[in-house]
Amino acid sequence: MSTGVIIITDTEFETEVLKSEQPVLVYFWAAWCGPCKLMAPVLNTAANNYGDRLKIVKMEVDPNPVAVKEYQIEGVPAFRLVRDGQLLAATEGAIGKEKLLDFIEANLN
Repeated sequence: MSTGVIIITDTEFETEVLKSEQPVLVYFWAAWCGPCKLMAPVLNTAANNYGDRLKIVKMEVDPNPVAVKEYQIEGVPAFRLVRDGQLLAATEGAIGKEKLLDFIEANLN
């Protein structure tokens, strides 16, 4: 059971994402990205709403090139939903709370 947003790196990606027993929403961000800063409260809302059935992890793109390349991150913020090591869905760009929750809901069921 998730307790909020977990910050991870490339070295933790396999354990925290690919081998997770729960589906995982991976949030790719950058410190220099203005829209990324707006996503923090939205991610916290998602963690509060779906924490019992979804793990949410946060990865900074610049120090983690392996996952960025593997998941073809072309812009930030970016979201990848992974279940059982497989990519279920992807979206890039800042999105509002409702759109993020809709994205999660549509892909969790």
